[in-house]
Amino acid sequence: MKKHFIMLAALATLTVPTICSAAPSRLGPYVSGFIGVSIPQNTDVSSYNYGTDTSFSDRVEFDPSVNIGGTGGFDYGFIRLEGELSYKHGKIATITEQNGGQSTRLHNADGDLGALAMMFNAFIDLHNSTLITPYLGGGIGFAAMHLSDTFVSEYNTPIYQEDDDTVFAYQAGAGLELALNRRLSLDLGYRYFATSNARFGADRNISTDLKFQSHNAAVGIRVKF
Repeated sequence: MKKHFIMLAALATLTVPTICSAAPSRLGPYVSGFIGVSIPQNTDVSSYNYGTDTSFSDRVEFDPSVNIGGTGGFDYGFIRLEGELSYKHGKIATITEQNGGQSTRLHNADGDLGALAMMFNAFIDLHNSTLITPYLGGGIGFAAMHLSDTFVSEYNTPIYQEDDDTVFAYQAGAGLELALNRRLSLDLGYRYFATSNARFGADRNISTDLKFQSHNAAVGIRVKF
């Protein structure tokens, strides 16, 4: 066993420098595509029914859903600047009404919230002598959000009405780039994404105010030119 260990260690010592030198950093333009999971965070929702002159405060929970998108940018070596188009989605799982300190859980919630984000990102690459490059950074931009009609068993009409709004968005995160060769690399990344307050249904019977926040993990392929 000891001899085998020594042989493996010697082989690794001889092989690692060769592998590392096979895929040096390539500067210039690149594109990437990614897919993963989005885990929306619980959010507080304020709604107002103009027909009954009644306001509501809810706590909404979501099921995990899809996180998909692509980027195009330029690698300067130490820093990368890129534009990103991505879509994140959350299916409403539970809604809890908050009334005077009392909570009432509404049943069979059926609704969706989606965010099509257009971001400008900056990432710092922590280059080293291995094939794996850690990075960190973030970005700002806008999110075109869509809220569907949302129903619960307790009411015959939707408690949130379908509408769209575009709001400020930001994200921060980190990841690992694994070089496959000089042009292709595998990207494993995490992003925390959030928006400012969105208002839906301002010109309808029911207005709904909420923020979208999510933890997002994705795997992608980056192609350098």
